Amino acid sequence: MTQTRVAGRKARAQEPPRRARSGSITLTGRGAAVALFAACFLGLLIAAWTGWDLLADAMFVMTCGLVTCYTRTSGLRGVVVCPPLAFLAGSVLAKAITAADAFSAATGVLVTLGISAPWLFTGTGLTVAIALGRGWRPELAVLASLRDALRDIRPRGHRWVDRR
Repeated sequence: MTQTRVAGRKARAQEPPRRARSGSITLTGRGAAVALFAACFLGLLIAAWTGWDLLADAMFVMTCGLVTCYTRTSGLRGVVVCPPLAFLAGSVLAKAITAADAFSAATGVLVTLGISAPWLFTGTGLTVAIALGRGWRPELAVLASLRDALRDIRPRGHRWVDRR
């Protein structure tokens, strides 16, 4: 550190400019979605080739936790809704590559989603729990506007009518 002296003022220490930590990784919401899709796709592809179905499910849950931890707080809203969609897209692409025909690919996707449902639920719950712990709060303004919209209409007889 060096000291700078100006006439009439006290000497002050000159600090070096602040730099971001080079060892930390932060993801945007889109980057987190792409990383989650890539991990799901690679896990499902390796599971299809090796027969280790548990690998894809465990990799999904671990990636959900890691992606949520390394995403910026501003991108957590997209990350919270992303895990089931990324797993579905990865499953469709992996089955399209490894299946013999379209029918077996479609049935393979449905079977994979059915077998992996507890893991999908666990990964999504983990994502929400970590995001809430990191400061993400669901937007309650959307619920308030929905409440206002529902207040404006009311049932009359067998149909809904606008209130004026």
